[in-house]
Amino acid sequence: MKLGIIGLPNVGKSTLFNALTSGGAESANYPFCTIEPNVGVVAVPDERLDRLSEMYNPTLYTPATVEFVDIAGLVKGASRGEGLGNKFLSHIRETDALVHVVRCFDGGDIIHVDGGVDPVRDVETINTELILADIETLEHKLDRTRKQAKGDKSLEVEAELVERVMNELSDGKTARSVELSPDEAEIIGSLNLLTMKPVIYAANIGEDDVGGGYESNEHYIKLAELAASEGSGIIPVSAAIEAEIAGLDSEDRKMFLEEMGIEHSGLETLIQKSYALLGLISFLTAGPKEVRAWTIKRGTKAPQAAGKIHSDFERGFIRAEVVSYDALCECGGMNAAKERGLVRSEGKDYVMRDGDVVLFRFNV
Repeated sequence: MKLGIIGLPNVGKSTLFNALTSGGAESANYPFCTIEPNVGVVAVPDERLDRLSEMYNPTLYTPATVEFVDIAGLVKGASRGEGLGNKFLSHIRETDALVHVVRCFDGGDIIHVDGGVDPVRDVETINTELILADIETLEHKLDRTRKQAKGDKSLEVEAELVERVMNELSDGKTARSVELSPDEAEIIGSLNLLTMKPVIYAANIGEDDVGGGYESNEHYIKLAELAASEGSGIIPVSAAIEAEIAGLDSEDRKMFLEEMGIEHSGLETLIQKSYALLGLISFLTAGPKEVRAWTIKRGTKAPQAAGKIHSDFERGFIRAEVVSYDALCECGGMNAAKERGLVRSEGKDYVMRDGDVVLFRFNV
């Protein structure tokens, strides 16, 4: 999973990136502090994997990972190359989803590029530039498709679809808000439009709003209403607090979160929301050699899940021996789970579930 951290200059993107990844990206109080994207790979926190590690004491412990990309701040005119627009837009295309950092705190110490805090305006600024870039992509696609059509009915239908989506974007809509059939979504999805990518808004709140205070923060409320209207996710997060949390060991971090009235760190909440937004789940493999989490799309069948481990597993798939994580922990091991009849033998049509602990049988 590759998440792009975007937003206007000076809204806390690099501070949040540093907190999430301990990546040491430069963070300063002036626009375009980030020029080339900073990249950080983060282990997905998973208590299930920790418990399995205690059970098996494996040689290797391999969690799932998320790649965060801190992308240069966007300004008005980016779609025409203003600021670092062209680089910014090309980096966005390479991501699976976007974490849009929006400033939701007042304070004169941090310069805002537009002179004041207004989360809805800030989102509209970014969306406008992404929409304009997408319209340009659609115009090129429409021109090519019309030239190729010449009596080909399927291409004529495709051209009509592209034109319809382009008209919707011209009215200020994002591509993800346009109603499309599954077949239409596949065609438009192949164009890798910027506004087709799922979005989670990271509302960068002040330290005083941490632990529930954000619920009366007018900036946050407005952003939450906007997120709800377009079906996007939103999390309240204080980049400054997350930076403090990142520098603590696990015990001190736990105490700090309790004192602040926070159940989970911003990293954990963001990853959970991202998994849900992208329809992802994890299955687990466990033994004395390694315990490991594997990320797959919800709805993936057993042979394709096996292929995540190795292509030979999918090609020679025989069956999957599956036990739920909860049942395995209750029994204390795979042999005890088998004796109690809790290990199932599943075939090629089995749809994997989140938290399945599985051993794949194959023959090539």
